[in-house]
Amino acid sequence: MDRIVITGLGLVCAIGGSADECFDNAVAGKVGIKEVSSVEHSKCYAHIGAEYPEFVTPEGEDRATALCVKAAEEAVADSGIDVKKDADRVGVMIGSCVGGAVSIEKFYRDYVADPDKAKAEDVLKMPISAIANNVALRFGARGVVDNVANACAAGTMSIAMAADIIRSGKADVMIAGGSDPMSSLAYSGFHALHALDDEPCRPFNKSKGIALGEGAGILIVESYEHAMARGAKIYCEVLGSGVSSDAHHITAPAPDGEGMQAAMERSLENSGISASDVDYINAHGTGTPLNDSSELGAMLRVFGSSGKACASSTKSMVGHCLGAAGSVEAVFCVKAIERGVVPPTVGYTDEDVVAMRDKAGDFDFVPNKGKKKDVTYVQSNNYAFGGNNASIIYAKEDAPRSLREATADRVFVTGIGVVSPLGNTVGGYVEAVRAGSAPNVCEKCGDAVSAVGSEDFASVGIKLNFYRKLDKLSQMTCVSGKYALADAGITVDDGNARKIGIVAGTSDGPQTDIANFQKGIIANGTQSGSAFLFPNTVYNAAPGYLSICAGLKGYNVTYANGAASGLAAVAYSARVLRTTQNDVILAVGADEDSETVHMLYDKIGALSGGMKLSDGAVTLALEKESSASARGAKKYAEVLGSGFAHCDVEFGKYGCSGQLKRAIDLALDDAGVKAGDIGLVMTCSNGLASLSEAENEALAPFASAEKVNVRDVCGEGRAASSALAAAHASLMLAGEIGSTKAKYALVLGASSGGSYNAVVLGRADR
Repeated sequence: MDRIVITGLGLVCAIGGSADECFDNAVAGKVGIKEVSSVEHSKCYAHIGAEYPEFVTPEGEDRATALCVKAAEEAVADSGIDVKKDADRVGVMIGSCVGGAVSIEKFYRDYVADPDKAKAEDVLKMPISAIANNVALRFGARGVVDNVANACAAGTMSIAMAADIIRSGKADVMIAGGSDPMSSLAYSGFHALHALDDEPCRPFNKSKGIALGEGAGILIVESYEHAMARGAKIYCEVLGSGVSSDAHHITAPAPDGEGMQAAMERSLENSGISASDVDYINAHGTGTPLNDSSELGAMLRVFGSSGKACASSTKSMVGHCLGAAGSVEAVFCVKAIERGVVPPTVGYTDEDVVAMRDKAGDFDFVPNKGKKKDVTYVQSNNYAFGGNNASIIYAKEDAPRSLREATADRVFVTGIGVVSPLGNTVGGYVEAVRAGSAPNVCEKCGDAVSAVGSEDFASVGIKLNFYRKLDKLSQMTCVSGKYALADAGITVDDGNARKIGIVAGTSDGPQTDIANFQKGIIANGTQSGSAFLFPNTVYNAAPGYLSICAGLKGYNVTYANGAASGLAAVAYSARVLRTTQNDVILAVGADEDSETVHMLYDKIGALSGGMKLSDGAVTLALEKESSASARGAKKYAEVLGSGFAHCDVEFGKYGCSGQLKRAIDLALDDAGVKAGDIGLVMTCSNGLASLSEAENEALAPFASAEKVNVRDVCGEGRAASSALAAAHASLMLAGEIGSTKAKYALVLGASSGGSYNAVVLGRADR
């Protein structure tokens, strides 16, 4: 199942309400960047952006979800797919940067005026986690449902991940793409960084800053066999992708473009083509001086200054759509292959074209109007806060290629890092469990809470000037990640930095800093945004900081789909190790608790419903057997298989014992074991009756297995708890906690909105 195709397209952005309309306008060089109407900006130095004013958000809906659903409706109709006919094999993967930012503003405006009038339904529209769940509910998809939260690279990563899920045999069809709205949060944040242009942006030309945009791009990603069987129209194929980290700065790209270049080169290598094969590059091309200079240098090193490839930045027309950028641009790439014409970079004068030759030689940026060209291979590139870089290759159907094949390498847990209410470090956690210690508890709210301090930072070599930049979520993530590396006996250096990556899961991301930033601009105006807080409002900031402080330049993706996200990170990491150039992946689950987070969960009734809130960060170092054996690493457990299933219920609900059971069955089948082989089950109930009922029904075949739930002691730390469950099971299988005789452990995860994950672990010495 190596061949992956695109069979449907949907697009909404500043220059149109459909894929064809947007592409026609882009080819004609139409600019959708105008004065912004949805964000108050009277005291800002910049007043423009790329809105889609023709689309009015339906009453009661969040704009990010509404834009996404509109684009998805077009894509599903275009593909002719009947989602409900084979719903269990259809998934959703959506990228976003700011998620429900419009709902965030509404909630906090109400809350600041009167806390009692702020509505619970607005809380459920705020997290990125809600978007894919709402799309799945709209169409009845019941397969893998998740959200990629890597800021401005999320749209590209979501499509790459969708293709990988299909190649792994876990889906036949994925509804994939990205969505982000125009919002005061994003506008104020980029204004605070002085990254906005006061004129329509001119990438690679007069680089002064970005023009913020909004939109959603959705692609139907499908296995070739499935598409052929139903007689589907095929636009093109999806080949390989490349993901890397700069390990340089949380907002600025590395000046030498090293990470960008690595992502480009990896996408080519994983596709089995060369740079000389590429006909068109859709560049990230934001218009900021740092991005444009770094990206131009990277492109010239990879493609040369006189090759056949041309490049353009469609952001010069549609603005920077943040987490939707890569998927909006993916639709343009696919249409370029279909139509044989590439869209331009606008804003050039004749003098500008001449001046570009001094910087880029004969490299063609397709000035002002689209260019007819036979397009067989396209590379699309996007980069993000956190130093995250992503590149993907699209190709004509049947174009020659030699895709990198998945290896059969076994994957082991070789290191564990813990920040938990029971204490920090794997040794500290084990000692606390053995002693039956009580968790650290917040005196004011009663939640079980984690803490990191100067002793932790000193022990892992995090300097005070770096620590001061971090919010609590990032502090916990950095400490747990570096503890995992130390426990695994891994020293990062120039020789292995590119082979060590991160897959992070979070349910709620940095809600405290998001709230503080939003409250600040509510009180003082859009022009008053905090340049200190804004970088920490993106979900991938914490793993971005981890890559920087640990020097990790490999794979780096952040997922956000509720409490199961930490366990999902473990499952995804195993696949990444078998399909990329990485030897080690740090699988992280992290979520914070604070007065803000406690208030949000109280507002939606979770705490009165029986949930005991907590927080923490847990990292499992997953490693290829070839790498682990070569360095004589200890092995806690082996990752054998995983399963994903989704119950199409409203976000905020659980239910569906049948879909939890299906996730379990898929994991057992993937691992090649039977229910009777499982001697240990790490359960996922969190005090809410509906989840407990579903879990009890699904676990009927495991009556004789030992049951352990880390939430009974540590509380519901969401992604941290589901990762902790995997770590705890690994420690039990290794004989470091208890005296279980189990050879196999089943670890469960459940998320609000009906997403279920299951992972099977095995004893390393079985």
